[in-house]
Amino acid sequence: MGSKRFGWFRNVRDAADAGQQATVAAIPVVGRRIATGVGAIALGLAALSFAELGDQAQHGFMRLARAFPYLPLLLTPTAFAAVVWVTLRWLPEARGSGIPQVIAASRDPDPAGRDPLVSLRAGLAKIGLTLAMLGAGGSVGREGPTVQLSAALMVAIHRVLRVPISAGVVIAGGAAGVAAAFNTPLAGVAFAIEELAAAYEQKVAVLVMAAVMIAGLVSLGIAGDYVYFGAMRQTLAVGTILIVTPIAGIAGGLTGGLFSRAILAMLAPGAAWARYLKARPVTLAAACGLVAALLGIITGGATWGTGYEVTRLMVEGVAQPLWFGPAKFVASLVTALSGAPGGVFAPSLAVGAGLGNLLTGLFPSSPAGPIILLGMIGYFVGVVRAPLTAVIIITETTASRGLIIPLFATALIADLVSTLVCRERLYHGLAKPFLASRRPAEAPPS
Repeated sequence: MGSKRFGWFRNVRDAADAGQQATVAAIPVVGRRIATGVGAIALGLAALSFAELGDQAQHGFMRLARAFPYLPLLLTPTAFAAVVWVTLRWLPEARGSGIPQVIAASRDPDPAGRDPLVSLRAGLAKIGLTLAMLGAGGSVGREGPTVQLSAALMVAIHRVLRVPISAGVVIAGGAAGVAAAFNTPLAGVAFAIEELAAAYEQKVAVLVMAAVMIAGLVSLGIAGDYVYFGAMRQTLAVGTILIVTPIAGIAGGLTGGLFSRAILAMLAPGAAWARYLKARPVTLAAACGLVAALLGIITGGATWGTGYEVTRLMVEGVAQPLWFGPAKFVASLVTALSGAPGGVFAPSLAVGAGLGNLLTGLFPSSPAGPIILLGMIGYFVGVVRAPLTAVIIITETTASRGLIIPLFATALIADLVSTLVCRERLYHGLAKPFLASRRPAEAPPS
């Protein structure tokens, strides 16, 4: 009887110990979920605020240019040079798009959350410098900087709540940034799979989807259920699809691949011209700013900024000049080559819309809107090499679900063609310098 009684007590004690261990083990899980939820809300609000400030900066520059038509010839090169000088001197982790930094940070995350690539300092600096570029006529986008800021906010919230930083935290923050920037939750998940995550594990998937969903709800609740580039309900005849899809895919893959190859060529150590330009970064930035200013003056301001307004007009069927696509391509290229902070998402979609606008002349009896969308996705995939993300972004930002099959076909063709032009993916190539700076120097041979 006594042995049975003591056996019962031992079972109760063991059960209590097991329950206590389970409770202790559950605390990090609960903390991680709270941190993810709070971080997603914070980055959703930040993305909306950044979008509003970006629009104000861009519109302010346009008003200034209308009042003083030749002022950009002085203001834009000076601003380009000043932004690059400040970035290189004090904020090197804030240069470029912001997506390569998140890729590098997710490869070897600092559990303590002290990684300078995804610090609040870097994220806020990226936003300020990008606003300066938009306020000076730079052809930059908000999405890449939003990704870096979002990852920084997610890391900061986890650090405050003393939750260890993992790759999933960085990836979830960056993916939620895409969702909040475009109001496209599904695109955030796809972007995490295609661009940010090296190995997409189940626990990372849950973290990403939770962050993306919450950030999307914040954006939806404040900004409303809007489509970023306007609704496009038209479709194409099957015969037209069979012709225009490979044309848009090949043209977009070629031009997008050339854009990526030109940007990555600046990183090539063996190119003499690249070494010459990199040795004079401020002078290069000023020269790029002068080209951007001249293009903006010649085109009546069409090439300045993100290109969002012109793209929306084309998607909604408002005819635009045929020169817009080539001019925006050059403006985006020189802005990216300048080394100044700023994204390439929105400018790439604008260039793609201009490419589609060029293709509409080959099909005068077909509606222009669907052809423009195929041009958008062809060029965008040619640049970023993320076909699934591109299809979801286009369909979610234009409500063009009736074109999903030709969009997919164009994206796959563009991805293949771009690979032949530029084998290395743009963001992964741009992430290499950040990854290299994180590796400890090898000990000299004894």
